[in-house]
Amino acid sequence: MPTQTFFTRVSRVFHDHPSISRLLVLVTVSGGSLVAYADAGPTNGVPSIASTANVDEKKKKVVVLGTGWAGTSFLKNIKDPSYEVQVISPRNYFAFTPLLPSVTCGTVEARSIVEPIRNLVRKKRVDIRFNEAECYKIDAENRKLYCRSNENNNLNGKKEFVVDYDYLVIAVGAQVNTFNTPGVVENCHFLKEVEDAQRIRRTVIDCFERASLPTLDEEDRKKILHFAIVGGGPTGVEFAAELHDFVNEDLVKLYPGLQEFVKITLLEAGDHILNMFDKRITTFAEEKFRRDGIDVKTGSMVIKVTDKEISTKEMKNGEISSMPYGMTVWSTGIGTRPIIKDFMTQIGQANRRALATDEWLRVEGCDNVYALGDCATINQRKVMEDISAIFSKADKDNSGTLTVKEFQEVIDDICERYPQVELYLKNKQMHNIVDLLKGSKGDVAKESIELDIEEFKSALSQVDSQMKNLPATAQVAAQQGAYLAHCFNRMEECEKYPEGPLRFRGSGRHRFRAFRYKHLGQFAPLGGEQTAAQLPGDWVSIGHSSQWLWYSVYASKQVSWRTRALVVTDWTRRFIFGRDSSRI
Repeated sequence: MPTQTFFTRVSRVFHDHPSISRLLVLVTVSGGSLVAYADAGPTNGVPSIASTANVDEKKKKVVVLGTGWAGTSFLKNIKDPSYEVQVISPRNYFAFTPLLPSVTCGTVEARSIVEPIRNLVRKKRVDIRFNEAECYKIDAENRKLYCRSNENNNLNGKKEFVVDYDYLVIAVGAQVNTFNTPGVVENCHFLKEVEDAQRIRRTVIDCFERASLPTLDEEDRKKILHFAIVGGGPTGVEFAAELHDFVNEDLVKLYPGLQEFVKITLLEAGDHILNMFDKRITTFAEEKFRRDGIDVKTGSMVIKVTDKEISTKEMKNGEISSMPYGMTVWSTGIGTRPIIKDFMTQIGQANRRALATDEWLRVEGCDNVYALGDCATINQRKVMEDISAIFSKADKDNSGTLTVKEFQEVIDDICERYPQVELYLKNKQMHNIVDLLKGSKGDVAKESIELDIEEFKSALSQVDSQMKNLPATAQVAAQQGAYLAHCFNRMEECEKYPEGPLRFRGSGRHRFRAFRYKHLGQFAPLGGEQTAAQLPGDWVSIGHSSQWLWYSVYASKQVSWRTRALVVTDWTRRFIFGRDSSRI
């Protein structure tokens, strides 16, 4: 049929050539508007790797463990066809985890936030293969990985296999941290994976269906419809807000007799929720939740969870109390995965909570192993550890003193190698490093400043106080993945022409510039079409306008045009028809 043939051809064009697509979504509700626009890089016209690669040339093999934010960002940005990349992960898709709370209540469908890894890499110039399996042991000494296929993929009885590598990129993320609290694993829901969000969604509907049975009394209904959320961080707060909106905008219409029995409790061991945000956001969030009827209990530490009750301890007076619940969601931070614990024991990092890497994301003690995302932390080198070497490198005339001119010649390398120097100057409201040196000499003209080694140490003695670990967020992991891919793309070029800072404890320069995280801001959706936004420059916005900004940013950050279209469609469907309450 001509019509069918036409639509088939159009569909094929958009499927094979997504770069010709453009997305413009304009939604107007109550005077608000949203514009989400993004452009995709060209993917058409890519020759086959077999037709361009020299089969006689030995490729370096890069193995990537994990398909989360860090691993997927690395795969999207790796471009050098001289590598053979093998991806190993127990899940064959990337999940846009910031929208998991929306999946729990049907605001967004689970399929809308996942993209198959093979879709993301199938048209790249790099030879990338994927294996759905779990790596359970890393042998860094022999450069081998021991993997186990999923049970449902085991067709011939051989579940385990070994993979060799030249470079290893560890991006396995982290698991939920239960703090060894009794009963958490057995009785609580988590919210780290798509499957977790789907289970929560089914449980919420189950609670309402059970509470509507005619054989229950009021006390039973109150217990079943009591939803407890442990953890006042961004995930716990957003889920509480989503659940409140789901109940009050959709479920009360379907279960009109149950609204008075619903209770949402947010438990936080600290003094405030969202304690990583600006105080203005924290205060607004707590006041809004109390107005909405969400019971916020700060200073309450959960010490035990049974199948019927949660036991808490008040941090101020040590008082212990219990409360019945119908469903509990545990969202209290991250812990180390078993494979990472075992690997850290091998390389002498057994007492750490995450893999220690240098500023180039290379695991300390392993030249060919890199670690990104939640499973790792950058062990930033301290200025005071290298203070003598810095002084010697700057003192080119070997006079034993350092002038401002000599120091200015290496200041860019110092700030590049030790980012805490720049942070210290900013916090002290100093224009440049000369102000810091001048402060140690008193009221002396800039040209006359000369410091010996002890005066130099004194001037920089407080610089390392500005060192901070990066947060375990999707934003950090994505930037690390893109940075490492960029390094791999330019590995051969930078071997010949290093672009990094001076080696203060050696000769020459480092191959690459060190990783520098650029904070782009953070959001905290608070329900009722209101979101708190904290952006660079101490800019804080709370309300409906920030909600539209949240929509726009999250739509544009999707990894494919398919998921971008699906997410925006889900939001539109929710505006028009409400959330789906079917239990599937």
